[in-house]
Amino acid sequence: MSDDTDANETPASGPRPRAKGGPVGRWLRVIREDVAAALERDPAARHWLEVVLCYPGWHALMVHRVSHWMWQHRAKLPARMLSNWTRFTTGIEIHPAARIGPGLFIDHGMGVVIGETAVVGRNVTLYHGVTLGGRSRERTKRHPTVKNHVVIGAGAEVLGPVTIAEHARIGAGSVVVTDVPPNSVIVGVPGRVTFRDGVRTDDGIDLAHDELPDPVVHAMECLLDRVRVLETELDQIQRRKSREPDEPVPHPYDEL
Repeated sequence: MSDDTDANETPASGPRPRAKGGPVGRWLRVIREDVAAALERDPAARHWLEVVLCYPGWHALMVHRVSHWMWQHRAKLPARMLSNWTRFTTGIEIHPAARIGPGLFIDHGMGVVIGETAVVGRNVTLYHGVTLGGRSRERTKRHPTVKNHVVIGAGAEVLGPVTIAEHARIGAGSVVVTDVPPNSVIVGVPGRVTFRDGVRTDDGIDLAHDELPDPVVHAMECLLDRVRVLETELDQIQRRKSREPDEPVPHPYDEL
């Protein structure tokens, strides 16, 4: 199954201490965290049983944890077959080799793709249509690393071996191809930082996933502001002109 430790934590040297309660206890803790994540982040979730029975994101995540365990134990073809079956039934594609920490919440889920070398930390939220994809054909680390408490909006694409740092938010429809600093907000194609540590950057576009501004509306507002300024200047010129005596307008050929 996927790691329930911090996905960005470097393992210490020496033998890993045995998890309390053994493998079964570890599975149960991770399952509880996954269910709690859905109950906490989706106001439509009324009961844990509703999450278990009706949430395709939770179903895909549970099956992934099984297929990931199979992948780690060299049953790679069955793991891929199980992953493909999950894709068919839920619309969510997670490669069995992807490392996913506890508390992941995939809202709605249709169209979510998580690639082979992707790493997802604790308490991450993915909305429908998110892609954690690669940009290379090399068999190396080619998919994103998403650290803890990250929110990625609907339809966003994070491509290549980039790192999305803690508490970052990526706006719906954004395309991210570079590293994202912690506590920042990303929006646009390509994605750019609009807030960092709560302070607006020079890009001038606001973003929260639930309050995402329309860039077309923003551009129209800028144009309308410019038109108002030009109209004011033109009105002032016309008023000055009306107060001055009429002067003949020279013909361009008079000097010839």
